[in-house]
Order: sequence, then C-alpha cells, then structure tokens
Amino acid sequence: MRIDPIMIATFLGMLAVTYGARIGGYLLVRRRPIDGRIKGVLEAVPVTVLAAIIAPMAFATGPAESLAALATLLLAWRLPIAVAVVGGVGAVVLLRWLLG
Repeated sequence: MRIDPIMIATFLGMLAVTYGARIGGYLLVRRRPIDGRIKGVLEAVPVTVLAAIIAPMAFATGPAESLAALATLLLAWRLPIAVAVVGGVGAVVLLRWLLG
C-alpha cells in the first residue's frame, strides 16, 4: 500500500478546517448568553448543513433521489437529525426499488 502525500495533506487540511470551525464557534459564543436570535441561528445549523449536503445530490440525480431528498428535508423539519438521515436513506432505498 502506497501512501500518497497529497492525500495526507488534503486530509490534514480538512481536519484543521473542521477543528478550527468547531473551536472558532465555541470561542465566539462562550462568553455570550445564548438566547433570542443566536439560539435560533444555532438551532437551524443542523438542518442547513443537511440541506447543503443533500441539495447537490437531489438536483444531479434521478427522481428517486430527488423525492428522497424532499422526504429527508420534511423529516428534518420536525424530527431529530438522526431520524431524518435514517429516514432519507430508507426513502432512497425504497424509491430506487419502486421506481426501478
């Protein structure tokens, strides 16, 4: 097995950006009370991240994936994010089977 230095550099770069975003968010809000508008924004983050991950797939693939993306967003609107992800995966599997 050959280790590609570009792959390692890419991985470490993604690690640094992810860690930086997490720590940066914590440092921004650690001394501020989380209420009102800030609380609303923080509560919307999981759904917006899920939408950003799903949107390219929903528009670049077939009808089964597009309908499953819609189902996932509807689930995420009212249920915990983990339920929405599992429901979305189940929906795409079922719709691919039904629409063949």
